[in-house]
Amino acid sequence: MMEDGKWLEAANDSRQLANVREANGYTEKFGLTLTDVEAALLLKERKEVLKNQERVEFGEGILPKLIYAFCDSPYIYQDNYVETLGRLQDIFYFYKNESLDEITDDELIDFMKDQFDGPCQGSLDYLEDTGLETFARRARFGLGLYEEEDEDEG
Repeated sequence: MMEDGKWLEAANDSRQLANVREANGYTEKFGLTLTDVEAALLLKERKEVLKNQERVEFGEGILPKLIYAFCDSPYIYQDNYVETLGRLQDIFYFYKNESLDEITDDELIDFMKDQFDGPCQGSLDYLEDTGLETFARRARFGLGLYEEEDEDEG
């Protein structure tokens, strides 16, 4: 018999794996798919990053949202797909903390995608080190994404 509480974790893991598998139906038109082994690896990495970032997450997790948001990027190919998703997941949780949860998941993902496909030109290092630092600072100070920090008063 499973330890108390472990059955819930196992059921959640199974549901999350099914959600990621389901995303393959959409992403394969972009030439991207995850094997069950790759999906399980990404879900395991998710648990580690949540632990490292001292976060608790309920529901399906962020991975399916990242998959749907980034699958049409011109900078993601089958060869870098798993590694890119892993890094995006890490970056997401780090900046979710850095922004003090002042922004929604969707706002952060939209901004990440805009920066990744735009100024970052597919560079995860640039996205992590430059593009999102300004974003997190704006969120902490309650500024809009594109609002000027030091607005001139007329």
